[in-house]
Amino acid sequence: MQLPQIRLESTFAQTEINTYKSVLEIEQPKSELSIQQPKADLNINRTPSRLTIDQTKAREDVDLKHISRRIEEAAQRGYQDWLSGLARVSQDGDELMMIENGGHTIAAQAKRNSESPMLEFNIGWIPSAGGVKIGYDPGKVDINWKVNKPIIEAAINNPIINYTPGKAEVSLKHYPTLKIDFENLRHVGINYEQSI
Repeated sequence: MQLPQIRLESTFAQTEINTYKSVLEIEQPKSELSIQQPKADLNINRTPSRLTIDQTKAREDVDLKHISRRIEEAAQRGYQDWLSGLARVSQDGDELMMIENGGHTIAAQAKRNSESPMLEFNIGWIPSAGGVKIGYDPGKVDINWKVNKPIIEAAINNPIINYTPGKAEVSLKHYPTLKIDFENLRHVGINYEQSI
């Protein structure tokens, strides 16, 4: 006996997914930096120091005198000698006018005029203390300066960003199928029979 049969043969659908990764590109250009440092302004005014040494008195103490000083001293000494000579002659004249009063006026004058005067002697320093005069002016230094600030220029460059978004493509790789086969299937009617 042959039984009717219906055979079903099916295949499943297969999906296909293609994914594309997202791509992120970032490029950061360097910032542009410019720094200029102007030099500081410096001004120095200096009055030089001055040292003066006057050794005129020390040189005179060791008899190293300038010719003008020697002439001045000789003139002064001559004037003083003339005054003392005038005074001596006047005194001698006055004494001679009064010779009648007695005494040994002429002998005393002769003795006085023939003897050298007594010289005084004492300890001395050559050159004398304070013979060299020293003067010192330390001078002066004026310093003026001005600090100039640096000139800084900075340009910030924005980053360059390129972004490609990722995506997924979904498609059917194989469509589903259904295959139907009939065997021993008959349709029986009134005076009618048909194989399907």
